[in-house]
Amino acid sequence: MACTLEYEQEFWEAGVSRVAGVDEAGRGCLAGPVVAAAVVIPPGFSHPLLDDSKKLKAARRESIYDELTADTQLIIGIGLAEVAEIDRLNILRATHLAMERAVRQLPEIPGGLLIDGLPVRPFPFAHRAVVEGDARCLSIAAASVVAKVARDRLMVEADRTFPGYGFSRHKGYGTRDHLAALRSLGPSPLHRYSFEPVMQGTLDL
Repeated sequence: MACTLEYEQEFWEAGVSRVAGVDEAGRGCLAGPVVAAAVVIPPGFSHPLLDDSKKLKAARRESIYDELTADTQLIIGIGLAEVAEIDRLNILRATHLAMERAVRQLPEIPGGLLIDGLPVRPFPFAHRAVVEGDARCLSIAAASVVAKVARDRLMVEADRTFPGYGFSRHKGYGTRDHLAALRSLGPSPLHRYSFEPVMQGTLDL
């Protein structure tokens, strides 16, 4: 499966000039925000290495991120939902909120929105959902890389603020080392208390 402009092309042929792909990163983490990106790409855009961020090694993701954010043809919006919002709303609703914020960061709401996964309900903007869109749709793949790298960089910064948890290594995912640190140190202010491994860690203290 390769990323193409098939889905964007349908909008362009219908007269919609601005099309954005939307994706998120960090939904399954135990700590840190969930981050979403919306990326508007122009007709004819191409990138030989752009793919689903999960398929790319970290160094390549970083390189592609730098290229995408430096490309004046692209319009990029980034939004996030903080840990307190995740715990209050639940992770699904918080993810949708981050996506909405990413779209609102764009200077103009695109006429076409392509969102990775299932339809987002409720969502204030009309959109088309694309299952496995980050591996099939070029604008969603771009959004997946932007969201992933933006979030990874936040977690590297968090490692300096909250040392001992290894955030710069695992980025908040529930690795063995992370769970061991959680049991030893207890949750930090960046941990999602509504997630069972974190909640269990508070009970064990």
